Amino acid sequence: MSEKFSLDLTSDPKVVAGTRIFDAPRALVFAAWTEPRHLAQWFGPNGFSLTTHSFDFRPKGSWRFVMHGPDGRDYPNRVTFDEIVPPERIAFRQGGEDDFAHIQFKTVVTFEDIGGKTKLTMHGIFATQEERDHVIREHGADKGQVETLARLADYVDELARRETDASDADFVITRTVDAPRDLVWKVYTEAEHLAQWWGPKGCTLRVVKLDVRPGGMFLYAMSYQPGQEMWGRFVYREIVPPERMVFVSGFSDPQGGLTRAPFPQLEGKFPLEVLNTMTLTEEGGRTTVALRGRPLNATDEERRTFIGMFGSMQQGYSGTFDTLETYLAKLQKG
Repeated sequence: MSEKFSLDLTSDPKVVAGTRIFDAPRALVFAAWTEPRHLAQWFGPNGFSLTTHSFDFRPKGSWRFVMHGPDGRDYPNRVTFDEIVPPERIAFRQGGEDDFAHIQFKTVVTFEDIGGKTKLTMHGIFATQEERDHVIREHGADKGQVETLARLADYVDELARRETDASDADFVITRTVDAPRDLVWKVYTEAEHLAQWWGPKGCTLRVVKLDVRPGGMFLYAMSYQPGQEMWGRFVYREIVPPERMVFVSGFSDPQGGLTRAPFPQLEGKFPLEVLNTMTLTEEGGRTTVALRGRPLNATDEERRTFIGMFGSMQQGYSGTFDTLETYLAKLQKG
């Protein structure tokens, strides 16, 4: 469970500052801020819901949404992201639109890893003390921050529970290759190498983006014949060279946005995201690659579909590992 919230209104008269410790890894707490489908579950005070109209999570990108109040009133909002440092920090400017344009302030959110838990600090920064006090008095900004982070705490607890409960649907595969671990890590993390071997046999891979760091993305297009591409993405959660990487995989559009499985037989039935943990262990100059994947935030039907796909997944990954071994042998021969 997440721990009690603390509020500070005295250290800086222009700031509403709150801190909360979450009993969840930093990558998971940060992930709750990165996509509209997560934000819709917790962002805003009690009784509020939101509808996102556009979301561009990058520096200078914007998020346009409408908060729906418990009194039936709508509050148009616009967030402009100034800084994003996954999974450590988000800074943005928030302001109302139309009749609410007078409400303007900056927010800085920091995420600190404290032994597997996450200390989140949120600063709402106003131009003057008068503006801050007005928003507290008229709109309950202090209470709103308390309630918003409490909703986030509940949502993160639910995400963590779903990940734990999904353990019965884990897909596991291992392969020992005749190559040192540093070399295996290299071919997993550099675009020029990935393009030569990653993917099932018979496919061609185009690496569109590769940013191997927490919060970074591997965006790719895969094809079996010219003119027919299937898009996918990894979003990295944890990178420990050359031992371990944790990433969330899913199908995507060419811009990197999540999409459902592009196969009619799996439409609406396959998990939108899969949490993957890959470890590399070396013994005697050989490296064992172990991959474990589990459905993330999946329904019971999606978990059953995922388990039912183990046979074809085993075949696909076995072909990928075959190509990896051939490529590693080629590299070592020079």
